[in-house]
Amino acid sequence: MVKQSKIVINNMNYYYRKKQVIFDLSLEIPRNEIMAVFGPANSGVTTFLRSLNRLCDLTPEGHMDGEILLDGESIYGHASNVTELRRRVGMVFEVPTPLPMSIFDNIAFGPRLNGKKSMKEITETVERALRQAALWDEVKDRLSISGMSLSGGQQQRLCIARVLALEPEVILLDRACSGLDPISTAKIEESLIQLKEQFTIVIAPHNIQQAVRICDRAVFMLMGHLIEEGTNVEVFSNPKDQRTSDYITGRFG
Repeated sequence: MVKQSKIVINNMNYYYRKKQVIFDLSLEIPRNEIMAVFGPANSGVTTFLRSLNRLCDLTPEGHMDGEILLDGESIYGHASNVTELRRRVGMVFEVPTPLPMSIFDNIAFGPRLNGKKSMKEITETVERALRQAALWDEVKDRLSISGMSLSGGQQQRLCIARVLALEPEVILLDRACSGLDPISTAKIEESLIQLKEQFTIVIAPHNIQQAVRICDRAVFMLMGHLIEEGTNVEVFSNPKDQRTSDYITGRFG
């Protein structure tokens, strides 16, 4: 059964000043799956991820043409609310960025900004988000300590929980495990596999092995071009393009 698309990209081009960095990219991202988007440096993967919640807007010299639809509505249209978009499409970055406040307040910060007043409701949101990020059991007795005192892997799961507390629909992860030890990486991967039941996940994996382990679909990009897209098995076990095969087997990149 073909899943309904959560995000549809049509003929996307992206430019920094006069340099084009993404070329005529069209892609559909299914609901409730993990899609891995990978490629060597300067392939446009991070720019692509940032375009999905308009973080690229923060780069004045950048501009995009083409179309990105979320549930059939253009995210670059005049009626689009960027703040609401970034709540619906949350992003976790390569370097963990906990706020200089307690674990509890790190998670509660976003819901409070979005109007949640009830302490009971906020407390329930914090626990739910920490459970979803597989961090609750490790921190439930010390929610008042600084989030910055946690280990690197815990800080990254805290950042995932902070996104989850806003009840997004899509989660973007840009090499979110690249600086973590194997145990922390495994915990995050286990969480993501469970989270796809509720969310659509797009990840720039920190290596090919991670993509193979967790993704349902994979996208290979090279120098701003979408080279190949398909299921996990299609792309990693039987790639159609020789460049894909060369990259995943380590012949270049």
